[in-house]
Amino acid sequence: MATTAEGAARAAIHTEGLTKYYGKKRGIEAVNLDIRVGEVFGFLGPNGAGKSTTIRTLLDEIRPTSGAATILGLDTHKDVVAIRRHVGYIPGDLALYPNLTGRDTLTYFANLRGGVDWSYVDKLADRLDADLSRKVGDLSTGNRQKVGAIQAFMNRPALLIMDEPTSGLDPLVQSEFQTMLREVTAEGRTVFLSSHILSVVQHVADRVGIIRDGFLITVESVTDLQSKAMRQVEFVLDSPAEASVFEGVPGVRNVVVRDNHVEMSFDGDMGALLKAATDRYGVADIRTSEVDLEEIFLTYYHGDEGK
Repeated sequence: MATTAEGAARAAIHTEGLTKYYGKKRGIEAVNLDIRVGEVFGFLGPNGAGKSTTIRTLLDEIRPTSGAATILGLDTHKDVVAIRRHVGYIPGDLALYPNLTGRDTLTYFANLRGGVDWSYVDKLADRLDADLSRKVGDLSTGNRQKVGAIQAFMNRPALLIMDEPTSGLDPLVQSEFQTMLREVTAEGRTVFLSSHILSVVQHVADRVGIIRDGFLITVESVTDLQSKAMRQVEFVLDSPAEASVFEGVPGVRNVVVRDNHVEMSFDGDMGALLKAATDRYGVADIRTSEVDLEEIFLTYYHGDEGK
């Protein structure tokens, strides 16, 4: 079994018991995370759940009450200057100098980082349909967000930390942004994506963590979460159906029979359900609804897990 130090060295982000209280008010408590190099990790929770507190603590913008963390094997407090050379960051409360143009803003950040490849910056601007000639103060929220995204991507960081990065972006730009995230991980780099927009996370994340009231209540792959989801299943059979044939299958709920049509909610083994149907009937058609991460999230968020 790997030691704690070995686990931290191999992880893009590693936390142990990370806790932050604001006086007596809990921000986050006992958050334990290991985010792998080369993955998109989605961090889910509504506003106020502890997402931004976690990120600000990781980036040493605020100090933890207790616990510890590393980024790329470096201590998030002792090695904060070294860490920032390797991290691209979009804060949830993005604030830019209003009298600078988008290009001036990027030049400012580029100088802080020791320069960038401007041909790559121009390519990013083109992909996000960003107008860098206008003053930031004259831009819409979505267009300011594009400038923030470009500054995060432009030096090809080993780790991207993004807090609600798609806020204000139109659907076409969101789609391109998701493609850019996949390209990052294809190059072996890592993305920590905090969001309450579940569709974005569902399309790009390898794993997700769900945080509720400051507690991390689960960390699972998107595939595993989806496999647990309750889905709607409809059979069209070759003869009138009996509800009892399906009600005995583990995971079946709310069976509704209309002649040779059967509908049900189901979160079990699809093989067992198919066997029950085909042992008794000929199956003319079967339809299942697409699993939606939002329903899974709401189940976790309003349930009793994690406390």
